[in-house]
Amino acid sequence: MPGKTVTGRVISNKMQKTVVVALDWVEHHRMYGKAIRRVTKLYAHDPRQECRLGDIVRMVEVRPLSKSKRWLVKAVVTKAPAARVSEARGAGDVAPDRPEPAAAPQGGPQ
Repeated sequence: MPGKTVTGRVISNKMQKTVVVALDWVEHHRMYGKAIRRVTKLYAHDPRQECRLGDIVRMVEVRPLSKSKRWLVKAVVTKAPAARVSEARGAGDVAPDRPEPAAAPQGGPQ
């Protein structure tokens, strides 16, 4: 019997043949009725390693593949746009489109 099918957004693909997919959903507060955004993160098996950051993927529930992996990527529904060069750089690098922070003025109060 086939398992559940869900659609979500890839938020990490740094592991081999594994992606982390975020499922965004809205819950309403019981007393106040305010909409609360919730996110569920699922680990999914990506055997062809075709998923990229930001892709929208369709997954199906399968038998446990590891301690935390219970989903299989069936298809990439929407490909994410190509990342800019500044986003692909390391976290410590300063992107060229952002100016350097201004240095504090030298000397004390006048």
